[in-house]
Amino acid sequence: MDAPVRDRQIESDAPPQPGGGPDESPPGGRLTPRARVLLAVVVLAALVIGGGWGVHWWLVGRFIESTDDAYLQADSVTVAPKVSGYIVEVYVADNQSVPAGAPLVRLDSRQYQAALDQLTATTAARKADIARGEADLLLQRANIAQARAQLDGARANESYALAQIRRYEPLVSSGAETGERLAELRNAHNQAAATLEADKAALESAERQIGATQAQLLQARAQLEAAAASAESARLDAEDTVVKSSIAGRVGDRTVRVGQYVQPGTRLMTIVPVQDIYLEANFKETQIGLMRAGQPATIHVDALSGADLHGTVASFAPGTGSEFALLPPQNATGNFTKIVQRVPVRIHVDAGEEARKVLVPGLSVTVKVDTRSGRDAPKRIESESGHG
Repeated sequence: MDAPVRDRQIESDAPPQPGGGPDESPPGGRLTPRARVLLAVVVLAALVIGGGWGVHWWLVGRFIESTDDAYLQADSVTVAPKVSGYIVEVYVADNQSVPAGAPLVRLDSRQYQAALDQLTATTAARKADIARGEADLLLQRANIAQARAQLDGARANESYALAQIRRYEPLVSSGAETGERLAELRNAHNQAAATLEADKAALESAERQIGATQAQLLQARAQLEAAAASAESARLDAEDTVVKSSIAGRVGDRTVRVGQYVQPGTRLMTIVPVQDIYLEANFKETQIGLMRAGQPATIHVDALSGADLHGTVASFAPGTGSEFALLPPQNATGNFTKIVQRVPVRIHVDAGEEARKVLVPGLSVTVKVDTRSGRDAPKRIESESGHG
């Protein structure tokens, strides 16, 4: 009776099978129907995802050209004075936004104002010379008119005296008049003739004097123009003591201080037009074959993590970056090594007001350009080459 008890104990110590029944695992390690369904779903999903990715790459992905060799830029303007002098006032602070035409710095203008006042007085003197010359010209014309009148009177007197002589000569010959009377008439004629010649000379002198007066008037007008030009130059110098911003932007690199002596061209600060910022991307020469102006671009700025901006290809540089280097490479050597060149591409950035608060020149950017619109370019190039 002990043996059956031990057998029951051994059976009771055996681990229970899942499900409360005997082992259901298929012989030879084959998958269960449930595992097969799960595996089929996974494989099908992988095929769908892979196929979708492949279709997307074929239609879109292979036309996307990207580079991280790109930086934001802006056409900054260096502010420098046109005249020399001491700085007496600085109107702006670091990083301040200024509109176009806003005053930035004021120089001591006393010497320029004094020069302007002096030249203004010189201009007034030249105007007075012209007025005096015009008055002299009117006086000379009046003198000419008077001299002509006197000449006409002298000519009439000379004619009358000559007529008297001719009238009395027969009378003297007949004895009706004395020779003394004829001598008096001849003397009067001589005096009238002398007066006539004097009046002719006076008229000629007056006519020549008007020419001299006109020449003096022309000289006074030329001197007035020279004085006015000098006064205008002095006025510009006085106005240039106030240095103004030529563009709208933000103040950067401000080095000017009150009391500093500056010469023309001294760098005072830089105005950065952050509202007109653009992107300069350096693409490899193997990436620009299908790239054209007007193609869309996606821009990722490191400073704006999680937010992408959009842009448009604006233009291409007329040469690779190495062509504009200070020392362009000379490849006419025996140890030439071909290096992929990069072409600067300018991209217009479409950014809102909130994004532009962060965008400043020099920030690193990753840009992707969709070149699908240029996918027919190789065929057109080949066609043009065939026609050529």
